[in-house]
Amino acid sequence: MNQQLYEELKKITEEEKEILAGKNEIDRNRYMEDKTDIIDNKKLLNEGNMISVRPHTRFVNFPKHTHNYVEVIYMCSGETTHIINGDKVVLKQGELLFLSQNATQEILAAGEEDVAVNFIIMPEFFDKALHMIGEEENPLKKFIVESLTGKNGDIGYLHFCVADVLPIQNLVENLIWTIKNDISNKRSINQTTMGLLFLQLMNHTDKARVGAESQDRELLLTILRYIEENYSSGELTGLAKELNYDLYWISKKVKQLTGKTYTDLVQQKRLSQALFYLTNTNISVADIGENIGYDNLSYFHKIFRKKYGMTPKQYRNQYQK
Repeated sequence: MNQQLYEELKKITEEEKEILAGKNEIDRNRYMEDKTDIIDNKKLLNEGNMISVRPHTRFVNFPKHTHNYVEVIYMCSGETTHIINGDKVVLKQGELLFLSQNATQEILAAGEEDVAVNFIIMPEFFDKALHMIGEEENPLKKFIVESLTGKNGDIGYLHFCVADVLPIQNLVENLIWTIKNDISNKRSINQTTMGLLFLQLMNHTDKARVGAESQDRELLLTILRYIEENYSSGELTGLAKELNYDLYWISKKVKQLTGKTYTDLVQQKRLSQALFYLTNTNISVADIGENIGYDNLSYFHKIFRKKYGMTPKQYRNQYQK
């Protein structure tokens, strides 16, 4: 991180000065209304703003609480320990933690070198980011997006161990810098940066840990990630072997968790990828079919026409016009 920005984030805040002077608890009036345990966005966001950033309060335990907004925590240096819905999560330098509005969180006391940044985000801020991701049918994207925006009721958090992913580190730093500095078109820039961050995170779901009331959510993420990475040749037998599950059991579980069969999900991903090739490359239709896993070109044409009402070539021509 830029040293000047880091030094700014590391400064001892007024609240921290009070704590170091002997006040052994947070000032609840800074965060909550009356005697509730809900951190209120109105306390942390200026009127009209949908996103804000503040350094995490160190030197004292932050008691159990929930939020009426989506919180994202980025660890600039050191580490912090969080208890989220009973799970212990250690957030280390360069990692990201997304908390849904349903999550109950407690944070253990951090030291001076444990510098974290809290993003306070209203759900509607994500609208542009979701538009950037696109509307194509993609179960993995849908799962991640709904988790990050708090629409999955049983998802408490997503922990991304992405310290080694430079584009993500750069995007988070850009987001912090833009929010803290008064520049024109700030909202548009921030929403676009968030969209790019989402796109990067969805390329690194192998580095994500899901916190959910049901272990099925962790399994679902694993299944969808397997399809995303192996759609052209991966078979259900391979998934069962990788997870060390019975073939019949995993087949039923896929149907239970997604409402679709494994074959349906693979075909959905293949056709989605076919659209990408048709609209972004000059690869021949025959090569596209082979690339996405269909050796039989006639069958590729058949299912494509059934889904989109035209042949792949017609779709490409229509898109180009």
